Amino acid sequence: MSFFSSSKPDSNLATAKAVLSTAASVAATAMVIRSVASELLPPEFMSYVRDGFRSALSRFSSETTMVIEEFDGLVSNQIYEAAETYLGTKISPSSQRLKVTKPETDDTFILTMERNECLDDVFNGVKFNWVLVCRQVETRHFHNPRDLNASLKSEVRSLELRFHKKHKDMVLNTYLPFILKEAKSLKQATKALRIFTVDYNYMYGNPNDAWAGINLDHPATFDTLALERDVKEFVMRDLERFVARKEYYRKVGKAWKRGYLLYGPPGTGKSSLIAAMANYLRFDVYDLELTELQSNSDLRRLLIAMANRSILVVEDIDCTIQFHDRRAQATPSSSANNKDKQVTLSGLLNFTDGLWSSCGDERIIVFTTNHKDKLDPALLRPGRMDVHIHMSYCTPCGFRQLTSNYLGIKEHDLFPQIEEEIQKTQVTPAEVAEQLLKSSDIETCLKQLIDFLIKKKETQELEAKKKEQEAKNKEEQQKEIDDGGKGEEVDDDEKRRTTELNNNSC
Repeated sequence: MSFFSSSKPDSNLATAKAVLSTAASVAATAMVIRSVASELLPPEFMSYVRDGFRSALSRFSSETTMVIEEFDGLVSNQIYEAAETYLGTKISPSSQRLKVTKPETDDTFILTMERNECLDDVFNGVKFNWVLVCRQVETRHFHNPRDLNASLKSEVRSLELRFHKKHKDMVLNTYLPFILKEAKSLKQATKALRIFTVDYNYMYGNPNDAWAGINLDHPATFDTLALERDVKEFVMRDLERFVARKEYYRKVGKAWKRGYLLYGPPGTGKSSLIAAMANYLRFDVYDLELTELQSNSDLRRLLIAMANRSILVVEDIDCTIQFHDRRAQATPSSSANNKDKQVTLSGLLNFTDGLWSSCGDERIIVFTTNHKDKLDPALLRPGRMDVHIHMSYCTPCGFRQLTSNYLGIKEHDLFPQIEEEIQKTQVTPAEVAEQLLKSSDIETCLKQLIDFLIKKKETQELEAKKKEQEAKNKEEQQKEIDDGGKGEEVDDDEKRRTTELNNNSC
């Protein structure tokens, strides 16, 4: 009995050794074959063999692999770019390798997957596995002039998404659209805003070169604007409603754009409101000077070159081009001289509300003016200038916002007196802000502001009296002219009657 019991473990041990030896031999042989094959066989053939082996194994697997290439021909793959951005937010702290970049035009660091790294994501309770696959291709066999980031133009990148076959419809209909939407929001939230102006040296070359831009670092926000609270809340709600209604605009057959007219005296914060709108929506700004354009075709060229999700600004529209009074008759000489050397009202109307206005999505057009009454009514109607915002003189609410911004205070004993003077005086937020900058001492600063308001009110009262007297003098002069004309008419009638009597007596 003892003989048989001792021989059985020895037999099992021998079998295990044989299995391990065989496995080691097979592994060693496979490594040798792989090494020799890599040296002797072309990379394309090896890739073909690996793909074939993977395809054979997949027939017995419940897993589906979706390959997302970086480029579709010579065009960037939108899904790849969106997935790369989205997965950057899903990188685990335990990841062994990751890539960190910071483009010059962005404010923050960007994390992305490193080559051949894996990442898991859970969506609606379903687990998805992502792998960044990179393979080298001989430069002479592969060239993509659009890929400026690849190493020596010889690296092909793709993302592989693995999931259970039963979730295929959910991936196509829900998961990938969700990634596209999230990536769009992430890019908008982290990108550095830019302001563009027309580069006339490249005006007639590549349309994409017509605009030259720099970073826009304007600090204005709706929290710091010296506007009435209800005005700020209205503008924010209107902007939010606009960006959320893409399908609605398409449904009703309108171009996805919104027009704003900001009107009021100089120094009331029109430019600051535009900057606050750009910061709120994370939209780039395109500043257009119409007087420099030679024709309507130039205007169309610039419109095509604008990016979506942007704000086009045309400042001082009342004095930019001489079309504000369309009903006035222009002289033949001026019409001939200006016909081919300026943008016409018809061109601007087509630009804001015609066929060319649909060449782009999610755009906001902002016009500013100091004199709304000088604008042609055709420009003011909805569809062109949808929202009219009056930028008024400084109010008590605006004053309190300015003191909070500049002095860091919410209340002071001098506030009631200042607010009373502001209600009696036409003073712009820019003038009030300038007074708040003149001293670092709060008490001194507020007293100087009171003196300024009192003097400005006295000056305005004197000017008002002067204008009233001038108007009265003009009225009296006109009355004298009218009375003189009536006297001459009476004299003419008497002369006429005298002549008739003399003729009758004869």
